[in-house]
Amino acid sequence: MIKLLKYLKPFLGGIFLVFILLFAQAMTDLALPDYTSRIVNEGIQQGGVENSAPDVIRASQLEKLTKIMTEEEQKVVNDHYKLLKKTDENLLDYPRLKDEDIYQLGEVSEEQLADLNRAFGEAYYTAYLVKTAGDKIEPTNGEIVIDPAKAKKSVEQMDEKISTLSDTALKQITVPFVQEEYKAIGIDTEQYQFNYMYRVGGLMILVTLIGGLCAIAVSYISARIGAGFAKNIRGMIFRKVESFSSVEFDKFSTASLITRTTNDVQQIQMLVIMVLRIVFYAPIMAIGGIYKVVNTDSSMSWITALAIGALLALIVGVFSVAMPKFKMVQKLIDKLNLVSREGLSGMMVVRAFNTQDHEEERFDKANRDLTKTNLFINRVTQLMMPVMMLIMNGSTLLIIWVGSHHVDQGTMQVGSLMAFMQYTIQIIFAFLMVSIMFIMIPRASVSAKRISEVLETKLTIVDLDKTEQFSESIKGELVFDNVNFKYPGAEDYVLKNISFKAHKGETTAIIGSTGAGKSTLINLIPRLYDITSGKILIDGTDISQVDQGTLRDKIGYVPQKTVLFSGTIESNFTFANENLTPEEIAKATEIAQAKDFIAGKEDGLQASISQGGSNVSGGQKQRLSIARALMKDAEFYIFDDSFSALDFKTDASLRQALHTHVNDATILLVAQRVSTIMQADQIIVLDEGEIVGIGKHAYLLENCPVYKDIAESQLSKEELGNE
Repeated sequence: MIKLLKYLKPFLGGIFLVFILLFAQAMTDLALPDYTSRIVNEGIQQGGVENSAPDVIRASQLEKLTKIMTEEEQKVVNDHYKLLKKTDENLLDYPRLKDEDIYQLGEVSEEQLADLNRAFGEAYYTAYLVKTAGDKIEPTNGEIVIDPAKAKKSVEQMDEKISTLSDTALKQITVPFVQEEYKAIGIDTEQYQFNYMYRVGGLMILVTLIGGLCAIAVSYISARIGAGFAKNIRGMIFRKVESFSSVEFDKFSTASLITRTTNDVQQIQMLVIMVLRIVFYAPIMAIGGIYKVVNTDSSMSWITALAIGALLALIVGVFSVAMPKFKMVQKLIDKLNLVSREGLSGMMVVRAFNTQDHEEERFDKANRDLTKTNLFINRVTQLMMPVMMLIMNGSTLLIIWVGSHHVDQGTMQVGSLMAFMQYTIQIIFAFLMVSIMFIMIPRASVSAKRISEVLETKLTIVDLDKTEQFSESIKGELVFDNVNFKYPGAEDYVLKNISFKAHKGETTAIIGSTGAGKSTLINLIPRLYDITSGKILIDGTDISQVDQGTLRDKIGYVPQKTVLFSGTIESNFTFANENLTPEEIAKATEIAQAKDFIAGKEDGLQASISQGGSNVSGGQKQRLSIARALMKDAEFYIFDDSFSALDFKTDASLRQALHTHVNDATILLVAQRVSTIMQADQIIVLDEGEIVGIGKHAYLLENCPVYKDIAESQLSKEELGNE
């Protein structure tokens, strides 16, 4: 998987942007429980009053409260409360300002505000304790009437009790005093509460919208990156496969290459999208959630730790069971594709031998194996969801049970309890998202490995950094100079000591028994394989020193297995030459004996060709392939047993047309039928990879027993003599 990361380089800008957006989304998601807590705690329970330190306070009340405070606390209060001016606006907001001075809290830092909250909280609480102890006159109109001397004494006596109170508990106790003070000043406390709710609720909606927009942007950019990455990988695989020689094709089946280009790339694409959307996001949420949980109430953090431990145990347990199966899935898909492809492409043979039941059994077995493996994986992984929900709900119940005691003791507010639950759920969902990645990563890693195998396959046939050009003084000459060849990894040579020359305007035929090495010899010329030793020269230049494209431009090639592409007859011809003229098409089709049957089709050259040429006969496919090669106007034409599906009359007419019209090129002709090659200028007889005879038909009948045996097995003595 890591090997494919280098191909993400073009998308680094988008990935960086996704990371920023995910961070912003996570921050908004982590902020929402805080807003919920504030709405419940301050907005509902405390009437919109956030702090024990009032925003405004009457001078008389401030004087009484500061007398209860320590000297250090008095200094903090005096530094941050300033006398409010009697402007029209202030008089409108604070009607009591007409009758007495009011002090207003200035700008303070969070640390200073915490000190002020503690100072006012203790002062208000002292007033409360004095009241309950009977050391006061009943307050009227929000007035705190206490004897400072008695209050001081009460503070000293109750200092230990006050110091044990948490800031939260102290705030809850003292907020009613702040509300009474606001009423005394003339503030509409109900409107004050509504203003707070609207303000915090509006911020909550804004944060939610920002988070939603970030999520939409992340989804869009991730999809673009995933699709672009998959497109690039598919393109690289296809270009790599195009550069494969026959040696590399021997390592990979066609079905496997198709699966790697489609299904495997799709797995990687899905993984990239999910990584961008989850792998970056989940850790931020998990870490941020844990941080928030500890800050909300560290005494209940053990519940979250217990839930995380249970989740990790579940994930490890599930994937230790499922991991081996993940590695099997792609191989089973390969097998299914192979069976399907063979069955469909060979359907006529299957029907001819009446083996439909056997093919159905093969397909059913491959299908069942894949289905059983997928079902096993799905059952195991689907088990995770209900168990995770059980862990999450169990954690929620435990939080409510423990948290309710904290609320009852006054060490925690209801909103904080709700926030704690939300953070715990966010943490659990973060681990749930990570577990989804654990489902995808094993399968995607197998796919990535299979893709890397293709992309990192070392090509056996490569062009030199400095290539040569063909000689201009020699044209149409092919020389095999003591050529030997064996397949990579094999011990025995397929071709041994092959030496011959083929000249312009001549036909060189190659014949031999099945497995003699005829097609292998022909495939060495366009460098579909590279020779093991010796030299192959074209126009006096070693073909290994020439660019492969330049080499193949000189050759018109008709393979043993005829290949036509889906499209039209004309589109198949343009593979050889994109700039064909009607005259060139007419000439090539006439030589290939294809003109009549093309003209007989209703759409002529525009007649459709199905995939693989399945809607034309074998002989028609061969003639179309021969015509396509002739349209290249090459120096060399290679026909690898390309006349085998032609009847004798068409075969003879085609050979005669080649001799008449293609007399300025070098023709190499592989054939099984002696009648096809009897008129060749030079016949090469192969037997077990060695040349056992070179010459014309008559000479070989007299001097080459192998050729004589082949000829006599196909033709009568009269036919041999007549020819």
